[in-house]
Amino acid sequence: MTAPDSAPDDRQHMVDALRGFALLGILVVNIASFASSYYAQGVPDPLGLSLADRIASFVRAFAFETKFYLLFSFLFGYSFTLQMRAAERDGKPFVPRMARRLLGLWVLGVAHAVLLYYGDILMAYAVLGAVLLMLRRRGDVLLACAAIGLVLLTSLAWAAIGRMYTQMDMQMGVQAAYGLATAAEAAYRDSPAAVVVQHLRDLSQTWWVTVLVQAPEALAMFFLGFIAGRRGLLAHVEAHRSALWRVWWWGLAVGLPGALAYGLPALRLNEDVRELHDLAITLLTGPFLTAAYAAGMLLLFQTGRGRMLARVLAPAGRMALTNYLLQSLACAWIFLAYGLRWIGTIGPLATFGVALAVFAGNLLLSAWWMGRFAYGPVEWLLRAFTYLRLPPMRRGGLEAQRGGAES
Repeated sequence: MTAPDSAPDDRQHMVDALRGFALLGILVVNIASFASSYYAQGVPDPLGLSLADRIASFVRAFAFETKFYLLFSFLFGYSFTLQMRAAERDGKPFVPRMARRLLGLWVLGVAHAVLLYYGDILMAYAVLGAVLLMLRRRGDVLLACAAIGLVLLTSLAWAAIGRMYTQMDMQMGVQAAYGLATAAEAAYRDSPAAVVVQHLRDLSQTWWVTVLVQAPEALAMFFLGFIAGRRGLLAHVEAHRSALWRVWWWGLAVGLPGALAYGLPALRLNEDVRELHDLAITLLTGPFLTAAYAAGMLLLFQTGRGRMLARVLAPAGRMALTNYLLQSLACAWIFLAYGLRWIGTIGPLATFGVALAVFAGNLLLSAWWMGRFAYGPVEWLLRAFTYLRLPPMRRGGLEAQRGGAES
């Protein structure tokens, strides 16, 4: 989630653009939790029964769910190596600096989860980042094998869990899910204090999803991103066009069938089946489709129109942490008792429209902000805590500091 610890003009433009692209996918998935308390409960949303809304739910499951947080995780691992190099250039010990950064990320995650969005990923990133910190000296082969093992074991574990449940178990779970969703919707509409209490309740009930589903695969992508960063694979993308094409084709070949199996229940409205049986499939094939997304976007960014798209996305990617939190802030105001209380009032198709509007705001604000400042506001705070000094915020101040250091 966090961007490289280097000056903006030292950043790799395509990596920033790829991070900006990932922000859209993260928002499309996360906003569903804000818009409906039935999301991820294993039961159909009462406002998502029309054909248009079912198609929208299918598109979200097929193209977005279980893919984009993996892309963010890969970029986190890649950026880890850039931060290591930054510490080496500064002649400073890396471990204390990174430990402070991860602690700051964890604190931000706690506040984010309690106040805005119980599905926060920052706390998990902080903990998994500590694991990567401990394993940073391990060889590429060991880390790659660990990544493959994590994906395989997670998928197999959920396949086994799915076989343990009977149809009666599923029906009982559906009945309980409707009650939980109704109570959660009432709490989210009630008051800001009730929202916080409900977030704490949701955290107590869903922490295992992060631990048993998201965390193992995110750590696998940390490892793969770290390998890519250590080898500088994204520093000269144009030199790897043939490899990117192979990744794109193989990623689609393996990833699309799994995404289709995961998404089809949204059209048939048997989400309870998807929650257990098809989850194992997408956990196994999702990383392949994520790789295809990354390779395809990097290839696109090398074309004429793709370069224009990269210039639009890159500012958002340079302040990705700020934008991630701003997305939750906007959604919390739109859907919860902090503002408009739209939760339970619009279906999946309309939710897509709201997501696109919020993301357009991200792009406009990021272009304006990064044209004037060196860092996003949250990135600036995290950097200050990491370095234990206040970095210059405006671009002029950053250039003067660098000029003085170089003279």
